[in-house]
Amino acid sequence: MEISWSDFEKVDIRVGTILDALDFPDARNPAFKLRVDFGVELGIKRSSAQITAHYSKEDLVGKQVIAVVNFPAKQIATLMSECLVLGVLAEDGVVLLSPSKPVKNGSKIA
Repeated sequence: MEISWSDFEKVDIRVGTILDALDFPDARNPAFKLRVDFGVELGIKRSSAQITAHYSKEDLVGKQVIAVVNFPAKQIATLMSECLVLGVLAEDGVVLLSPSKPVKNGSKIA
């Protein structure tokens, strides 16, 4: 399925820094609850991420990630997810997308 350039421009993809990662035992599949700082304009948003195969909670704190920030909030078990942290579906679990160098939180993906 093709999308138009104007469709793609509607997706707001930003960089944020993970502030904390907590176990999420209520999730259907192993996951962490994340709080991600997207800077002054967007603030802190919550998300659930099935990334336990490659990351520990300690690995995640301070890590910059890329996320879609303009989806409507979605209930995931007991958490209201406010953004979608992006990753690659590898054979052995999800690998997070992140900038190769530190950038300002809230920076738009171009």
